[in-house]
Amino acid sequence: MEFHHPDFVTSRIPHRPPFLWLDAVLSLTDTEIVAKKEISADLDLFLGHYPDYPIMPGVLLCEAVFQAGALLIAENLNKAKETAGVPAGVPVLTRILGAKFKREVRPGDIITITAALSEKVGPAWFMKGSLKVGGKVALKVEFACTLKGEKV
Repeated sequence: MEFHHPDFVTSRIPHRPPFLWLDAVLSLTDTEIVAKKEISADLDLFLGHYPDYPIMPGVLLCEAVFQAGALLIAENLNKAKETAGVPAGVPVLTRILGAKFKREVRPGDIITITAALSEKVGPAWFMKGSLKVGGKVALKVEFACTLKGEKV
């Protein structure tokens, strides 16, 4: 089942275009999310990164994984809130570990983004993520988030 943005994604995380890096959710469980994004060739960032050889910045590839992780956290919080009245907040990145870039993402590519929960300790959510292009791994990263402020 595919959950399309904007209804599904933007109702759960605070990110908005032009900084929303998820188009649709392909699958979602309590511990893992798989999403996708088409990298439009007309993104302004390709005017400067790089004009003669456009390539998606690695930091934005990481951001796509982090947004998928935030969506996974939001879904878990929504379920917990329904059953236990748990207060919600905005997932904020607190740690990035071992980002490994294995291949380029170019204009027109469709990326598949995965984020999986490794462990939850108190308010901290420890996750692993990956991003694929053409079925091949382009990025692997570990990260952590905590909840800040009130639900947006």
